[in-house]
Amino acid sequence: MNEEIFRAYDIRGKYPTEINEDLAYTIGLSYGSYLQEKMQINRCIVSRDNRLSSDALTQSLVKGLTSTGLNVIDYGQTTTPMNYYARYLNQLPGIMVTASHNPKDENGFKFSLDKGVINARGEMITDFKNYTLAGNFLKGMGQCDHQNIFDKYLEYLKYALKFGQRKRKVVLDCGNGITALYARKVFSNFNLELEIINEASDGNFPNHHPDPAVPENMQQLSEAVKNSKADLGIAFDGDGDRLGVVMENGELMPIENYMILMIRELNKEVTNKTYLYDVKCSKSVADEINKFGARGICYRTGASFTEAKVLADNLPFGAEYSGHIFFRDRTNDVASAFYAALRLLELLSKTSEKLSKLCEDIPHYYNTPELKIPTTDALKVKVVANIKEYCQKRRYPINDIDGIRVNFTNGWALIRGSNTGNNLTFRAEADTPEGLTLLQNLFIPLINEYNK
Repeated sequence: MNEEIFRAYDIRGKYPTEINEDLAYTIGLSYGSYLQEKMQINRCIVSRDNRLSSDALTQSLVKGLTSTGLNVIDYGQTTTPMNYYARYLNQLPGIMVTASHNPKDENGFKFSLDKGVINARGEMITDFKNYTLAGNFLKGMGQCDHQNIFDKYLEYLKYALKFGQRKRKVVLDCGNGITALYARKVFSNFNLELEIINEASDGNFPNHHPDPAVPENMQQLSEAVKNSKADLGIAFDGDGDRLGVVMENGELMPIENYMILMIRELNKEVTNKTYLYDVKCSKSVADEINKFGARGICYRTGASFTEAKVLADNLPFGAEYSGHIFFRDRTNDVASAFYAALRLLELLSKTSEKLSKLCEDIPHYYNTPELKIPTTDALKVKVVANIKEYCQKRRYPINDIDGIRVNFTNGWALIRGSNTGNNLTFRAEADTPEGLTLLQNLFIPLINEYNK
């Protein structure tokens, strides 16, 4: 077993060299034993995405789980948020077989270690890894019950949504991921003119990779929005917990602009005017929050970390640059990209303004995309530590909640180790193009110097 498959948010690796049926069976043995021995829980939730390897992995996983005496509720093919909702509804832990937005030749397991939605993370996964490697598993004869969650999930999505009179045209891009099975069933319930592309469920992802955080993957949606004269386009990632947005003019809408539009609306209604965003986000988010006299929390990257913080502090809203969105103002959100999309469509149904017009007064800065620099797990730690030391010697103000975010009066730079792959990630932002170039010229050579 390659221990590097145990990452900060989940278990993930290449199929079949790192993640395969034997590994899935072992994870089942470990998870089933862990729940019963350490948590006194005898049932769990299981479901899977539509990757080509997910069905076989799930069968082996369930075999391992039931071999410990654990009982399983198998919900079949679901989005990741549907899996989360099933956990929430049953108040049970669960496993989602998915590699999320990673390439099609990868797979993995998102799992919780308590009676709720939030996935294991950080030290929790380290503890589970050590338990797995010890190999002291229980033996028993559990049962597997097959159920369906969609109808209840649809009612949950519809709760407290109140669309206005303006019917908007939206193009949805499922990217041939698992959302292809459910998008039409969900969005046809609302006052929308609907067009869907890449609606066939196909784990080969033949049209483009389903990761809306990568601009190249949004080009097809952008063209579809312009050609059909739609009001906007929304793309979902492979397992349905992240989204990306295209405006009516075909331009990509930065996810920070989505956050700002939502915060503007929420701030009219909520009592706790505190909003969370991650270290990758533009200063425009903090600017908008400060403008309202509200409070912003700049937090670490990672959906499970974000959701745990939003829940612990009872925040009305939290979001990440990658497109994970969490609402808690009306209901206990389960990180659903469908729900995040519907909240934006609800907002647009109550105004005649174009989406691009609503974004016009948002502060603009010059920034890089999230740049990924190949490395190793060991070097990731070394590079970040060395850059932290470099900045401390020069007394640069830093935020080290997740990697190093170096803050200057006219911009910032972020260097952190990816938690989902063997990469360092870099992002920078400045008031001017020249300032952005200076930040890149300072930190990218430093990264390259230490990354060897």
